[in-house]
Amino acid sequence: MVTGYLHPGYAESLREFGTPRELPRCGGWFLERQIPGFLYRDAMGCYPLFACQDWSKLASDLDNIGDDLVSLALVTDPFGEYKEAYLHRCFDVVIPFKEHFIADLRLPMNDIVSRHHRYYARKALENVSVERCYDPTLFLDEWVDLYAALIERLNLKGIKAFSRIAFAKQLGIPGIVMFRVISQGSTVGAHLWYAQGEVAYSHLAAFSPLGYDLMASYALYWSAIEYFADEVRWLDLGAGAGVESNGTDGLSQFKRGWSTGTRTVYFCGRIFDHQGYSKIVKAKGIAATTYFPAYRKGEFG
Repeated sequence: MVTGYLHPGYAESLREFGTPRELPRCGGWFLERQIPGFLYRDAMGCYPLFACQDWSKLASDLDNIGDDLVSLALVTDPFGEYKEAYLHRCFDVVIPFKEHFIADLRLPMNDIVSRHHRYYARKALENVSVERCYDPTLFLDEWVDLYAALIERLNLKGIKAFSRIAFAKQLGIPGIVMFRVISQGSTVGAHLWYAQGEVAYSHLAAFSPLGYDLMASYALYWSAIEYFADEVRWLDLGAGAGVESNGTDGLSQFKRGWSTGTRTVYFCGRIFDHQGYSKIVKAKGIAATTYFPAYRKGEFG
């Protein structure tokens, strides 16, 4: 069964940012977009990760796109069945982008979770309870309110801000697992995951101010590991904060305490229409840059 980021419904949930388009051989999806100010179109992988069912067929799909798209940019699934050399076969640009923290659930809990995190998980669970939501769609309003606070806290914009329309679809996608943290009858935090094969991907987490005070994140991660230990082999906890994260930021330190290692995700880009690409860059007066595609530099702030 196709679930999580592989499911066509996930790409459909991001339709506000582009038209979903399937790569038919590999079973992956991306978003096709108009390039502002031009008649050309390009594409980006679904946020936060591009996943596909058969990586060995990705190259064939890309070779057969033709030149109706100028370019494609995406970030790879850290659990995709590929090697870096194969990505160079598929793309013009291949850059190690971030290190995702992962957890091997074959190991005992004490070998996965640091002593520090075990202590704070116990403390948090003295004051809150964690519930798995068997029908996440019933909690759409609560989740949207929690995420709105995160948007304001981090000044999230664009695709990272996820609209209510997007969440209404995402909460119904096969493979969704939602946990919420409850304190005195009120929801103070929630965590969304996508179970996909032998991996559960941490999708998004959000908390109320009280949830932060109660360290609800520790309770959520502890409960998720307990639950998924009987469901999947691996957890993908995502990466640290920011594109330039070097592993010393607070989010990296938090995720490291729940992990057993890391896996690299790659930023990949390919030009299909070289003439069109050059024409747009020249028309916009773009100076030499490592950003890809160059003509969209600055679109994400």
